[in-house]
Parts: sequence; structure tokens; C-alpha cells
Amino acid sequence: MTDVKPDYREITGHFLVKGKVSSVEPLGEGFINDTLKVFVEGRDDPAYILQRKNHVVFPDVPAMMENIRKVTSHIHSRGAETLTLISTTEGDLWWRDAGGNYWTITEFNAGTVSPSVADTPGLAFQGGKGLGAFHRLMADFNEPLAETIKGFHNMKWRFSQWDEALKRDAAGRASSLAEEISWIESRRDAMLAFRDKFDTGAFPVRVTHNDTKISNFLFDAASGELRCAIDLDTTMNGTWLNDVGDALRSYTNTGAEDDRNPDKVGMSMEMYKAWMSGYLSETKGLLVPAELENLAFSGLYITFEQVLRFLMDYIDGDKYYKTAYPEHNLVRTRAQYRLLCSMEEQYSEMNAFVTESCA
Repeated sequence: MTDVKPDYREITGHFLVKGKVSSVEPLGEGFINDTLKVFVEGRDDPAYILQRKNHVVFPDVPAMMENIRKVTSHIHSRGAETLTLISTTEGDLWWRDAGGNYWTITEFNAGTVSPSVADTPGLAFQGGKGLGAFHRLMADFNEPLAETIKGFHNMKWRFSQWDEALKRDAAGRASSLAEEISWIESRRDAMLAFRDKFDTGAFPVRVTHNDTKISNFLFDAASGELRCAIDLDTTMNGTWLNDVGDALRSYTNTGAEDDRNPDKVGMSMEMYKAWMSGYLSETKGLLVPAELENLAFSGLYITFEQVLRFLMDYIDGDKYYKTAYPEHNLVRTRAQYRLLCSMEEQYSEMNAFVTESCA
């Protein structure tokens, strides 16, 4: 990703946008991609969304954009709202500049808002409904999708990385982490067994979103009703349970992902029930028995994966995640572990709620 300020007018000129571009303004914090609002003359609201795709995180941007094309075309064919991709003047869905950066444009979904956090059961319910609606719309989609991020949520792949990181001990930290390492090793068999259920076909191969926080769903600004899912860059084939687990990790945490005080961290059963109710309102007739039986465990699976990844990065010298201070990844590890323990403590109740909701 180059640090040279891009010429946004030149970039938008390579796409089939309607109207004369009047200004381009940043949108959001841009943790992975750079995202901007594009205004055209004669309109007060944005007309388009321009993004510079991170080709380090997504090494095959054309394949990623083909995934998005397939998914959005399918949703449009069902008469539902989704992203609308804008082609270049040459018919591609991306344009690459001289610095090797990939740019894409979509229409701006007018009259929508995207909450930054779900801080009430009502918003948690809407978030669950949002993911459920996305899954429902994609339930009959049968085309293959490219793997845009290698080994995403594949616990076999994660443990392979973990074992190599322990052997390297690149930062010389492993010897002081016996307790934290034991957290990972004591759960190895259970987490690999969950992954085996997908590999052996117990969980159907589905279209998964893979980034299911509430800010990736749009709601009507006037009515508050769900409009559609956005940020489809990580859309791939997988199990819906990965999406569910990712959402539960995000929505139910009573503390921050990197909370320095683990006592603040835990799973809110109220938020769990609200989110799960919203999700099941859209999907319970579509889920096979093996999926229903593992909905609750999916939260443990994805939260455990995050514990492993934070600790692995700390052992490796903080090469993957951005850190604000030397112990940041270790603080993240401990906070996520507290969330995992809270989920484990409440697992029976989590499971019972799914059973009762689907009776």
C-alpha cells in the first residue's frame, strides 16, 4: 500500500460512474481497506463508495471481486437489496493503479445507517436477523467461491501455524507463557473435532460472510429495519457456524476485546439470547440437525481461535496484529480467554436456549 496521496478524480474516471465527481471524502477508520464517499454534482448525499483494497490481506483481489459479483448477483436475483458493483470502462470490477493498488466502486445505499456497536438487546436481535437474512438469501447458492484468505477459521491450519510458532519462539517469550500455552493445548482435541465435522460433511458447505459484527449490516435510517449485509470481501465457502461464532464473540462480550481488566469481560446471556433469537427467526427451518446442535459451541470455537491467534502473534513477536504497547497481544489473549471461560461456564444454558427456540 503506497503512502502517496491518490488522485481520486483520476481513479473514479476509470469507472462507469454517472455524473461529475465533485468531492471524495474518507468514510470510517479503514483498518483493512481505505474507504471513501464519492459525491457528484447535484446530490447532497454520496453517490458511490470507493475502496482501495488491501492486496496484502487479500492477495488475489480479482478473485475476491468475482466472489462478490457472484454473491451480489444471486441476492439481486432474489429481489433483495445488496451492494451494486460499478464496472470500469474496460468491463472489470477493479482498477489497478501504477503503484499496484486495487480500487473498486459500489453504489452508495441511500437512506441507510450502520451502527458501530450493538449495545442493546434490540440491536443484538437486529444483528442476528441481519446475518440470518444473508444466510437465508444464500441458502440455495451452489457456485464455488475462491478462498480469499488461506485457512480462514480452519483449526487444522491454525494449529499447524501454532506448532511452528512455538518451535520458532521468535521473540523468546514462550518460556514465560506456560499457563497460557496450556489453555491452548488443553482444548486442542475438542476444537479439532469441531473442524472435523465440517471436513467430513456433517456441516453443509455454505456461503459464509466471515466478518459478522453489526457495523457490516445496513439498516433503514427512518424505520430502523434491516436493509442488507455489506463488506463482502471475506465471503467464501465454509460453514455458517463460523459466522455464528464470530457474531457471538462480538455481540455478547461485556468488556473490550483488549480489556486490561479481565473481570470486566464475560458473556452476556441476555445479549446471546437476543442475537440468537434474531438469527433463528430467519434460519431455523434451513439449519440441519448437526448445525443446530453446534450453534452454541460455535461461539466457543471462534473465541478460542482468537485466543490462539493473539497468543501466537505475541510469541512470534507481534508480526500480524497492530499493537499499541509491548504487551498488547498478551492482554488481548487474556481478555479473550476470559470470554471463552465465561462461554464454557454458560454453555449448557446456551445450548438449551437453541433447543427451546427450535422446539
